[in-house]
Amino acid sequence: MSVLPTGTLTLLFTDIAGSTHLLRQLGERYAGVLAECRQVLRTVFGQWNGNVVDTQGDAFFVVFARATDAISAAVAAQRALASHTFPEDVAVQVRMGLHTGEPQRTADGYVGMDVHRAARIMSAGHGGQVLLTQATRELVEQTLPDGVALRDIGEHRLKDLQRPTHLYQLVIAGLPGDFPPLKTLGTHPNNLPTQHTPFIGREKEVAAVGQLLYREDVHLVTLTGPGGTGKTRLALQVASELSDLFAGGIYFVDLAPVNNPALVIAAIAQSLGIREVSGQPLVERLEDELQSKQMLLLLDNFEQVVSAATQVADLLTTCPQLKVIVTSRIVLHVQAEQEFFVPSLSLPDPNHLPDLVALSQYESVALFIRRAQSVRPDFQVTNANAPAVAEICVRLDGLPLAIELAAARMKLLSPEALLTRLGQPLHVLTSGPHDVVARQQTLRNTIEWSYQLLDAQEQQIFRRLSVFVGGCTLDAIEALCASPGDAVESVLDLAASLADKSLLQRMGQQAGQEPRFSMLETIHEYARERLAASGEMEAARKAHTAYFLRLAEEAEQGMVGPQQAVLLERLEQEHDNLHEALEWTLEKVADEKAAERREIGLRLSAALKKFWMMHGHYREARTFLERALALSEGTSTSLRARVLRAIASVADFQGDIDRIEVVARQSLVLSRELEDTCGIADSLGLLAAAAWLRGKIVEAVSLHEEQVRLLRQVGEPGEIASALFDWAEQVSSLGEYDRGQALFEEALQLFRQAGNELRVGGTLVHSASWLWFTLGNLATIRQRFHEGQALITRVGDRGWSTECLWVAALLALSEGEPVSASSQALESLSIYREMGDPWYSAWSLHILGRIEAQRGEMPAARIYYQQSLALNQQVGEKWMTPFNLEGLAGVVATQGALRWAAQLWGAAEALREAIEVPRLPVDRRGYEQAVAAAQVQLGEEDFAIAWQEGRAMSPEQALATSGELPSSPTPASPLRSE
Repeated sequence: MSVLPTGTLTLLFTDIAGSTHLLRQLGERYAGVLAECRQVLRTVFGQWNGNVVDTQGDAFFVVFARATDAISAAVAAQRALASHTFPEDVAVQVRMGLHTGEPQRTADGYVGMDVHRAARIMSAGHGGQVLLTQATRELVEQTLPDGVALRDIGEHRLKDLQRPTHLYQLVIAGLPGDFPPLKTLGTHPNNLPTQHTPFIGREKEVAAVGQLLYREDVHLVTLTGPGGTGKTRLALQVASELSDLFAGGIYFVDLAPVNNPALVIAAIAQSLGIREVSGQPLVERLEDELQSKQMLLLLDNFEQVVSAATQVADLLTTCPQLKVIVTSRIVLHVQAEQEFFVPSLSLPDPNHLPDLVALSQYESVALFIRRAQSVRPDFQVTNANAPAVAEICVRLDGLPLAIELAAARMKLLSPEALLTRLGQPLHVLTSGPHDVVARQQTLRNTIEWSYQLLDAQEQQIFRRLSVFVGGCTLDAIEALCASPGDAVESVLDLAASLADKSLLQRMGQQAGQEPRFSMLETIHEYARERLAASGEMEAARKAHTAYFLRLAEEAEQGMVGPQQAVLLERLEQEHDNLHEALEWTLEKVADEKAAERREIGLRLSAALKKFWMMHGHYREARTFLERALALSEGTSTSLRARVLRAIASVADFQGDIDRIEVVARQSLVLSRELEDTCGIADSLGLLAAAAWLRGKIVEAVSLHEEQVRLLRQVGEPGEIASALFDWAEQVSSLGEYDRGQALFEEALQLFRQAGNELRVGGTLVHSASWLWFTLGNLATIRQRFHEGQALITRVGDRGWSTECLWVAALLALSEGEPVSASSQALESLSIYREMGDPWYSAWSLHILGRIEAQRGEMPAARIYYQQSLALNQQVGEKWMTPFNLEGLAGVVATQGALRWAAQLWGAAEALREAIEVPRLPVDRRGYEQAVAAAQVQLGEEDFAIAWQEGRAMSPEQALATSGELPSSPTPASPLRSE
C-alpha cells in the first residue's frame, strides 16, 4: 500500500459477468478458469502501470496515475481475454468501469465517492463492455489507442440514487460493440424518488436485506426501527440494487399521508397507475394486474396503518411473484413477515479515536462531515475538533436524522460549541429541511409521532421506563410498572409492544445473562420530559429507588458466598441505575418526605460499600457515603454507624488516615451505645488500620486481637476470617512470620467454610507474597499464587486482581524475568492510580524500584523509590518508608553518593526501631553486603558519622540531603507525578 499514488487518479473496476452461471456450469473446474482470467488481467494491468488496490473473488480494483494508461489497459485486457483460450472453451466476459477523480488514500486503499462511482459504473455494464465517465473521457478523447472510438450513451441514473451520470462506451475494433441497455434504474419500470444527497455506509445492511429478498421463501421484509434511523433511505437503496430482479418494476408507495388502513390498497393502486373498473373491487383489480408480474413494492411509513398488514399478506398470497419491503416503526405481525431491525450508524469510541482518515470512515462521522459540508463547504475534521465530532455522533446514538440536524448547526457553531449544547438534544436539533414531512423536520417531531401512535397504557409505561439509566431487566420493568393487581404477563406484553414499536430495544448480552432493554438517548430524553409533565415523576423515581435498594441489599448479603461473581456483575450492569437512585435520595428537599429519602440513601450507600470496594470505585464510594452522612441527622443510630464504618473502609484504601480515625471513633461510640458487638469489633479493626499506617504496629496488633476476640463471640465465619486476615498482616509486619502464616491459614479455612471464593483467593495470594518476602519455598508460593489468582479472576474483584499483578512481578523477578516483572508492576501501578489508591500505588513503585535495581537500571530505580517515598509522606505512611529509604540508599551508593546512602540507611534504621518493624528476610543479605561495601569505600569512621547524622533525621530530612547527585532523569516509563 505504501506505493499507491495520490492526487488525481483514474479508477478501474472489473468483474466477470455471469460468474454465478459459470460457477454452476463448471463446478470445481471454475477455480482454474478464474485463476487464468485473473492472471491475464494482472499481466495487462502491470504492463500499463496499474496499481492493484483490491481483489475480491472475480473482481479487481485498479488505479492509474494517467487516464491514458487506464484506457490502454482496459482495451488491452479486453483484447487479451477475447483471444485467450480458456479451459472447457468457455467464454469469459469481463465488464469494466472507469472514472477519474481524487479519492482519499487510507491505510487500506482508497475511499470516497469517486471510488463508489467507479464501482457503480462497472456494475451497470455487460460482459465485454467498457464504460467511462465524462471526467475520464475529457482526458483521453484526443489520445485513444488505435482502433478505439468513443460512443456517447447518454445520461443514466445509477443505483446510488443520485443525479444522472453521463456515460460513454469504448468501441474496440474487432470486439462486440453493441450491448443491451445498461443495468441502471431506467432499465425497468420504477417510480423511485431521486435522492439529492449521497447514500453513506450501510453496506452490510443493504447486502443483508438483499439476501433476504433473494430467497424464494421470503416475500415480505419489514424494516423496523425508531424514527430517524434511515429506514426509508435504506429501503430505497436496497430497491435500486435489486432492480434487475424485478422485470415488472419497482414501485414506491408513500403512506405518510394515509391515516385510514382501508385506503392502503388504493394508495398502492394509485402508485402503480391502476384504476378501479366498474363492477370490480379495486383489490381484485390490483391482484389481477400483479398476479403474474415480478414486482417489488416499497411501502413506506406503515406504522399508522399497521392494521392493513393482513391486506398486504393477502396480496402476497394471491401474487406469488410479488415481493414487498415495508418501512415501519411497528412490527406487522403477519406470518409472511421477515423483520429486519435497522441499527444506528457505526460509531467510533471517543476514548480511543483512530487517525482522521479512519475516523471519517465510521458511518456516523462520514454522514456528519457530508451534511456539515453542505452548509459550510470548508468544514473539515481536524485533530482539534475530532473528539467533539466523535462525541456528538455518540451522544446522538448514531441516528441519521439527529446527525443531519446536528451537522446543519455547523453553519453557526463549531463542533466543540455544539457539543456543549447537546445536554438536551431535543432542544437543539430543531431545524430540518422544509421539503420533508413535518415529523421529520425535527427530532422531537419524529419521536412525538411515535408516541401519539401508542395507546394510553403504552404511553404510561413508556414514560415510566425513562427513569432507568443505562438499560434495565424485565424484572425491573415489572417492579416499576406493574400496578396493584396487574398480572405480570400484562406488563411484559406492554414492554413487548414498545419493543415492537421500536421505542424499546433489546441490548446485547452474553450467554446466560438476563436480557436487558434500553431506549436510545434521544427517545429517553423525550420520555423523561413526558414523565415530568405527567406528574408521575416522584412516584416513578420512588419505585425505581425501592427496586434498586432491594437489589443492593440482597446482593450485599450474598456477596460473601458462592454467588459473588454473579452479584458483582449484576451490580456493575446496574451501575448507572444505582447512581441515579442515590442521586434522588440525596437531593436536598424540604418536605415531609425528606427524612424517608435520607434513610433510603443511607441504606443504599451502606449496602453498596462492598460492591464499590470490590470493583475499585473508591472515589464514587467516598463521595456518596460522605453525602449520605452529611444528611443523616435524624436517621437511625445503627444506620449512621454503618455509614461511618463504610467511610472509614474507603478512606483506608485512599490513605486518608485522619478521616479513618475520626469516623471510626465516631462509629465506635455509637456502636457501644447500641451494644452492637460486631459494630464495635469492626470499628476497632478500622482504628487498627489507621494505627498501622501511622507506624503504630504494636497498637494495631493489639486492636486486631481485641477485634478477633469479640467476633469469635458473635460473628459469622466470614467476619472472623476477615479480622484474622488483617491480624495476620500486622503480626507479619512485626516479624512474627510463622504466627502470621498460621493466622492466614485459619482465615483461609473460615473463608472456605463461608464459601467466599474471593477472600479464599485473596488470602492465598497475599500469604504467598509474605512467603516470598520471608524466603519461603518458591514451589509452594507459585502453587498458592496460581490457585488464588484463578479464584480472583473468576469473581472479578479489581483490587485483588491488581494485587495478583505485583505478586506475579515478584515471582517473575525470582525466575530471572525482569522485563516481565517490570511490565506487570507497571500495570498494577496504572490501575491503582486510576482507582485512587495511593498506598498501593506507592507499593507498586517500590516493587518497580526493586526490579530496576536488580536489572542495574539505577537512575530509573532511584526515581521509583523517590516517587514511592513522596506518596508515603503524602499519606503519612510509616511501615513502607524504611523499605524505600533502604532501597534508595542501595541505589545511590552504586552511583557514588556514599555519604548520602549512609544517611538514608541511618534514617531507615531509626524509623524501624521507632515503629518496631524488622527488615524482611529477603532483603537482609543484600542490605548487609551493600552496607559493608559502602563502609569500605567511604571509610568506617566517615560512614559511622554519616549513619549517625541520618539517625537524627526524619525521612524527609534524609531525602533533602541529596546534593551529591544531580537531578535524576525521568525513566522511560509511563509515570506521572502524584
